[in-house]
Amino acid sequence: MSMGVHVARHARTSTPLSSLHHLLLLALVPFVGMAYVAAAATEAEGLLRFRDSMNNTSALSGWGSPAKICDGDEPNWNGVLCLRGIIWGLKLENLGLSGSPNLDALESLPNLRTISLMNNNLAGPLPSIKKLRILKSLYLTNNRFSGPIPDDAFSGMNSLKKIYLGNNQFTGKIPASLPTLPNLSDLRLQGNQLQGTIPEFTQSQLKIVYLSNNDLEGPIPESLQKMDSSSFAGNKNLCGPPLGECKALEAGSGGGDGSIAASEKQVSVLQIALIVLVVGVLLGIIAALLILFYWKKRNSQVERASSVLSPTDAMPTSYVAEKKVPVAETEGTRKRGDYGKLSFLKDDIERFDLQDMLTSAAEVLGSGTFGASYKTVISSGRNLVVKRYKQMNNVGREFFVEHMRRIGRLQHPNLLSIIAFYYRKEEKLLVTEFVENGSLASHLHGNHTQGLDWQTRLKIIKGVVKGLAYLHKELPSIMLPHGHLKSSNVLLDKSFEPVLSDYALRPVINPDQAHLLLVAYKSPEHGKTSKITKKADVWSLGILILELLTGKFPENYLTPGYDSKTSISTWVNQMVKEKRTSEVFDEDMGGAKHSKSEMINLLKIGLSCCEEDVETRMDLKEVVEKIEQLKEGDDHVHEEQDHLSEGYAFSSNGTEDDWKQ
Repeated sequence: MSMGVHVARHARTSTPLSSLHHLLLLALVPFVGMAYVAAAATEAEGLLRFRDSMNNTSALSGWGSPAKICDGDEPNWNGVLCLRGIIWGLKLENLGLSGSPNLDALESLPNLRTISLMNNNLAGPLPSIKKLRILKSLYLTNNRFSGPIPDDAFSGMNSLKKIYLGNNQFTGKIPASLPTLPNLSDLRLQGNQLQGTIPEFTQSQLKIVYLSNNDLEGPIPESLQKMDSSSFAGNKNLCGPPLGECKALEAGSGGGDGSIAASEKQVSVLQIALIVLVVGVLLGIIAALLILFYWKKRNSQVERASSVLSPTDAMPTSYVAEKKVPVAETEGTRKRGDYGKLSFLKDDIERFDLQDMLTSAAEVLGSGTFGASYKTVISSGRNLVVKRYKQMNNVGREFFVEHMRRIGRLQHPNLLSIIAFYYRKEEKLLVTEFVENGSLASHLHGNHTQGLDWQTRLKIIKGVVKGLAYLHKELPSIMLPHGHLKSSNVLLDKSFEPVLSDYALRPVINPDQAHLLLVAYKSPEHGKTSKITKKADVWSLGILILELLTGKFPENYLTPGYDSKTSISTWVNQMVKEKRTSEVFDEDMGGAKHSKSEMINLLKIGLSCCEEDVETRMDLKEVVEKIEQLKEGDDHVHEEQDHLSEGYAFSSNGTEDDWKQ
């Protein structure tokens, strides 16, 4: 009986408590709304103070309008980046802004993740940014900022990943707070007047560092010695790998007599140099006369053009006339591969010569594992890329010509066709079309404030697989139909369709250098048995898939061989075992809200391609079938960006269940 009375009493008292609860909620609604309005007003005030600190802000005249700053994902204020009504970034590039911006004014924007003020006329010292604690990306390249960067400029900014301060007028030393940033992955300080030594950077995820064209000196720290030499070019007193060896400086004797002795020594060296130069010129003239006499005697009527490029891998020099050596041609082909001329691989391509191509204005695109690439424009206005190779000097001319013609016959929308080639014993040139959107690597790891969304990444990997499958079908006798598949060899055209480059070159690369340079030779099987199979291409594809999904730069591109401890596949497998799959995916990948299961399926495919055991590794045919089955998902809004928290595209519940399906 007492129990029944207790239950009844409880039932009677529950109603007024519930009503009171609802009344309290209703009372709080106006205050919540007022807080939201107050926060929006504070953000607007901060943005206006930031704008008013600069000059020439006509492009931002619309700021301060009555409209909300963000309407969902769409901004009403120019240059503001919005996500679901939240301000997550500013992109104010190429607007002619000047003055010294007050970045501290942006402290009122609690979700600000990225700021880009590149390509303006902003000046003064580096703006204070320490109050923007959660900022992830800062892009100030190509302005006129000057003066020393304070040592504590980046103290406490533990979220910072990308810092672009290149092509300004900064002086002094590299600030001590930079090496302390735990998440720093991309640092660009090139084109300033920085002095002193380079500090040690211990961040494991730091993959891109540009310090070229400064006044830095001393040895390059061990942590940066795997970077490309171009990262340090233009610093006269830097030394150590990847530059030249460091040499001990000779101490001067001092005093007047020492100065005179040094001066006399310089004069004597100059005299010797002049004598050697005169003798060399005379010998050269004699040799030229003898060669001319010999040529006339043999009635040689052909000529060739040398392909001497500048010794510093910078810009190509003009070409001079030299003898042309005829070549044995395969049956049914025309003799158009004469030594000294470009050999064209397509009949429907307009003809041009070396001088037309290489004496025009050329732009250095970069220097990769094989050599430098140049963008050039021929007289017809066509954009071309010339890539030079020095690792092919052991291959005979006849074999090289035949192999080039073999791969020149390949035709697929996802392959970068070779237009023409040039042969010399000591180096080779390959000519291709220029691809507008650069490489996949530059979009994943370079300066792109808006990352590739899921739909674009899926489109890219589908095109890569199609191109790779075509190579394996058309080149069955070649051990490595591609052999060098990595993100920097996946180029993107204007519609972000992928085209593969640097494929099928293993037969013409010097064997000792192929083992060091080609990505396929960094596969697990080569590390264990020193043997290689066609499935090395599948392993490279798996690494590429994981790189595309995670946004992480694979250590395998840099290490001389396979190391399971540093492999991106080992890391992903470990994260899955720890039930942290949602943390694997690139937080800059938008458009993924309703594609969770498809992304996990692609992750599974990538891991299956990276199996260390060749026998259990997925076949390429099976990879093609599984990837073709992947759909883009229900969310077709390609512009969604997740910069608010890691794993935003996934809820913590259900991810592991999807993985186990």
